[in-house]
Amino acid sequence: MAKIIACYKWVADETDLRVNQDLSVDVSKAKGKISEYDKNAIEAVVQFARDTGDTPVTLTFGSGKAKQSLKDALSRGPAQGFWVNSDTAEKIDGAATSKVLAAAIEKMGDYKLIVCAEGASDTFARQVGPGIAARLDIPCVTSAAGLEVQGNIITVTRKLDDCIEVVATELPAVVCVLPEFNRPPLPGLKAVLDAGKKPVQEFKLEDIGLTAAELTSKTEVADFKGYVMSRKNIIIAGDSMADKVRELAANLRKEGII
Repeated sequence: MAKIIACYKWVADETDLRVNQDLSVDVSKAKGKISEYDKNAIEAVVQFARDTGDTPVTLTFGSGKAKQSLKDALSRGPAQGFWVNSDTAEKIDGAATSKVLAAAIEKMGDYKLIVCAEGASDTFARQVGPGIAARLDIPCVTSAAGLEVQGNIITVTRKLDDCIEVVATELPAVVCVLPEFNRPPLPGLKAVLDAGKKPVQEFKLEDIGLTAAELTSKTEVADFKGYVMSRKNIIIAGDSMADKVRELAANLRKEGII
């Protein structure tokens, strides 16, 4: 059967990040995890494969740190994991990452659908899914909130800023799913134990026909600062509740909120 591929990223757990007084961000104590949005992609391929009888698999590109993600990913239902192992993953952007993932997918072969999150939880740059599709020369549908399959045609419901759009395309294709696409369940103990028995295939860059020198980022991070909200601490006064509501509404209008 054809492969249904979920691409995911191993990221720093945002709950472990610390913002210093100068707004610099301390990531030294941050543990890793599968990007929260990518869990939606993994659940999507499991559901899709359940309907079609195809084989759900995962694919990630990361340094040696990403190895610990494989069991977690497989505990969520996929039958096999694929991992491109290179320290280069920590230095490049989404454009270069899509080049690696596309090359790995071509190496894997026999794929029907590739699912990515709309963006990773650390950068949310939204480059990887469209980049994979462009390199494989297949259709890409982003902002997916729902998906149906009939034969070789998928119908995707897209949630846009100002409307809902329904589009259809032939497979193979790339679909980028929104967080509301599904609700990934927490893996049970049996699923976690079974994940350790599932096959994993590791690639080096040379295995997929690439070298580190070929992976050039299109963007560069100039700075990385934490965000601290500055609150105005306005006290709403008034003799009655109606007076307080009028003053609150006046302040909201002044700020352009209403």
